[in-house]
Amino acid sequence: MTNPTTDAAKKDRVIIFDTTLRDGEQCPGASMTFEEKLEVAELLDNMGVDVIEAGFPIASVGDFESVSEIARRTKRAVVAGLARAIAGDIDRAGEAVRHAQRGRIHTFVSTSPIHLAHQMRKSEEEVLEIIAATVARARNLVEDVEWSAMDATRTPIEYLCRCVETAIKAGASTINLPDTVGYATPDEYRNMFQTIRERVPNADKAIFSVHCHDDLGLAVANSLAGVEGGARQIECTINGLGERAGNAALEEIVMAIKTRGDVLPYETGIETTMLTRASKLVSAVTSFPVQYNKAIVGRNAFAHESGIHQDGMLKNASTYEIMTPESVGVTKTSLVMGKHSGRHAFREKLKALGYNLGENALEDAFRRFKDLADRKKHVYDEDIEALVDEEILTAHDRVKLVSLSIIAGTRGPQRATMKLDVGGEIRTQEAEGNGPVDATFNAIKALVPHEATLELYQVHAVTEGTDAQAEVSVRLAMNGSSVTGRGADPDTLVASARAYLAALNKLLVRGERLHAHAAE
Repeated sequence: MTNPTTDAAKKDRVIIFDTTLRDGEQCPGASMTFEEKLEVAELLDNMGVDVIEAGFPIASVGDFESVSEIARRTKRAVVAGLARAIAGDIDRAGEAVRHAQRGRIHTFVSTSPIHLAHQMRKSEEEVLEIIAATVARARNLVEDVEWSAMDATRTPIEYLCRCVETAIKAGASTINLPDTVGYATPDEYRNMFQTIRERVPNADKAIFSVHCHDDLGLAVANSLAGVEGGARQIECTINGLGERAGNAALEEIVMAIKTRGDVLPYETGIETTMLTRASKLVSAVTSFPVQYNKAIVGRNAFAHESGIHQDGMLKNASTYEIMTPESVGVTKTSLVMGKHSGRHAFREKLKALGYNLGENALEDAFRRFKDLADRKKHVYDEDIEALVDEEILTAHDRVKLVSLSIIAGTRGPQRATMKLDVGGEIRTQEAEGNGPVDATFNAIKALVPHEATLELYQVHAVTEGTDAQAEVSVRLAMNGSSVTGRGADPDTLVASARAYLAALNKLLVRGERLHAHAAE
């Protein structure tokens, strides 16, 4: 018989490094506003994430400001800023994280032959000199330096060993060997870490880290294989958000370690009951929906429709569930909230759902809840989450919807009459269109002239029933960049207007920051 206390003592601690705010945000259309990044960072810190990669400070004024503010506010986690192997990048990252209780500079350089030949255009010896100089520069600014070998899995092992030894000697305390293009298999990745740790003389002076992309659907498997090979830090993102096919999903890694402790004798400091909340928040701020069959946090992750499965679940839940819904923060949908519910009950419901709003935000959310309850027979938890998420994300918007009226039907043309609050000025416009949605968007364009083009328009219901709230996602593109906005309302057209305005506000904020940067 095993001894739980002894078994727990044998488990190695794995550091969870979350890069949702940096690598995740590089996913096309997934950019976040300043306020949204602060909201996500606060949740990550409360959830027990060990390292928060807050951004790429040299990339823009906005990135620098968000990394700096996250560094100031974060209470427990290490706050990291990314930097290329360039002096200016490193200095900017150091400035951004200098107010953190624990700050880190994460610097990287390419090491594979294909990158050296076509991207770096440097020799192997020149890159070794760059590693030594830039890691040392970062170490002079902060005590905690992480170095990454970009495209490590396609780098000859002998040269990779030399790079790692040089980085550690120059002062790096964390060594990240990423599968940058998602090419490796679990055995290859595990063996790479084992070999590096055996061959590099000073390997014991650093913590090794994995960073895997999901191009072949192997990111989580590779990450866990890397840990088996000796890595003790995993770089990942909420919902697997990231470039191309995304990164390893934090929630999948954490729950795999927790659920399969028999073969994965490790532990993390993550409060798993907050995983669903984190997934929903990141989905809301990026307007990237989570696929229904997504592991751990998908809508169907704990749903059972097959008759055989349902029969087994009724007899014993463990027949078809290897973890409980409650362990990842999924609660049973409640129908107790309605138009007669008071502020106290609403506040307690929000706490149960993982929200902690200030007084002003609470009052605004409560007012919208009451409006929703008057229009909808049953108010589900998902309705409240959609309502509050939108409240949080639109609190600082410059352009807000005041009212919308639509004339639609088979006898066109369809017409929209809209009233907007634009920076405190009320503007009204009537516009026609090829359908009510087109008319709505034409009214917005007339009230707030812009050159953005519509790349995506998507609608789905938050809950079941004909009175369900519609949740709409809109992606707008302008000047080579795209942003996504989301809106929710029982009226699909109102939700559409809110989503379009959410995206437009992001573009306006981005344009203002670029203009301010150009003026410096």
